Amino acid sequence: MQGQDGERDRHGARNGGDASPGAPGGAPDGASAGTAAGSPDRAPAETSAKAPATTPAGVPAGTPAEAPDAEPRRGRPRSAAAERAILDAVIALLEAGEPLAGLSIERIARTAGVGKATIYRRWSDKEELFVDVVRDMEPDDPPVSGTEGLADLRVMLESLRTRGLAQRSSALLHNIFAQMKSHPKLWNEYHGMVIAPRRLALLEAVRRAVAAGELRDDLDVELIDDLFVGPMLVRTVHRPDAPLPDDLADRIITALLQGLAPAGRV
Repeated sequence: MQGQDGERDRHGARNGGDASPGAPGGAPDGASAGTAAGSPDRAPAETSAKAPATTPAGVPAGTPAEAPDAEPRRGRPRSAAAERAILDAVIALLEAGEPLAGLSIERIARTAGVGKATIYRRWSDKEELFVDVVRDMEPDDPPVSGTEGLADLRVMLESLRTRGLAQRSSALLHNIFAQMKSHPKLWNEYHGMVIAPRRLALLEAVRRAVAAGELRDDLDVELIDDLFVGPMLVRTVHRPDAPLPDDLADRIITALLQGLAPAGRV
């Protein structure tokens, strides 16, 4: 729900840009240490063929790319391609019937055509990778203003609705969530990385609505948040056959603002 986080670029930011097309010294992603630039394991013809492209004029082959006078290396396109290949590999394995618990980093790397080190540079463990796979399959979080109250709250409620629709329409996504809930470590990872930040974003929107005079200021904000989010979660999670009409977010907000008691009793 917090749609301003720039999902597709988050790994590059977390890993200091991860702009290398390979390991320090010019080895491609997934290459072993024995085949790094300057290693005796590399054939001389291959070394001479690549030296002009990887080392500036006058710098001996094997000089680290991080040398102060070396030009910055432009590796983001290859890094983005590797990340996309890894996510697609996990999805392909799951579509083939592999259970989450049975997937290993080795199997994922082999399917993606990368080395295990390429995966570990982006994700610290398998659970963190799986969370990103789920986020990749879900609809993107919509952008919110970060300054509005009820308007932002409505956008985030609508996002809950569209994710509910996505789970209903994707058997694979539905199956992944069912498996996640049976693996506490994975579910806790998803909760900490996805659910908790979205809940915090909703709470902040409620606080902004209270401060703007759009909602009562004599109620606990967490209770107000639960009153708004609860009906949507009931429809999307607990009642998988319940309708999710396009105007559901507006109907929930209107019902809560108007109250449920008959007009004569208010």
